[in-house]
Amino acid sequence: MSDGPFPSLDVSASALAAERLRMNVIATNIANANVVNTPEGGPYKKRVVLFEPIFNDIARGLKPAPTLGVRARVDVDKTPGERVHDPSNPYADPQGYVEHSNVKPMFEMVDLMLSARSYEANLSAMKAYREMVMRTIQMGR
Repeated sequence: MSDGPFPSLDVSASALAAERLRMNVIATNIANANVVNTPEGGPYKKRVVLFEPIFNDIARGLKPAPTLGVRARVDVDKTPGERVHDPSNPYADPQGYVEHSNVKPMFEMVDLMLSARSYEANLSAMKAYREMVMRTIQMGR
């Protein structure tokens, strides 16, 4: 983001990028919901996108002060998944239990819908701002 002539667009643009990342992470979670053995060992762990307002940088006095907006980062949810007794599974522990992924596809779908709505709202805000700027330019002619 830059300190351009349209800071409102920068705010919405950062939110669009953050929501796009969130939708991609949700899609990855859904795709891996049934993975019980990853290359790292153990079941797939849900990824979550954490949003942080950029104005915190301004409050901490970081220079140059960036424009307002949101920054997103991905973290791993370390909540354990459901343990199911299945001694015939090749990934079962010595007691016969298999730990499943902590991804709940129904919750992921709800999060996906919320993210899509937020994305649409930011697009609408950008369009409304653009229309206001265009009307202002037309009035100045």
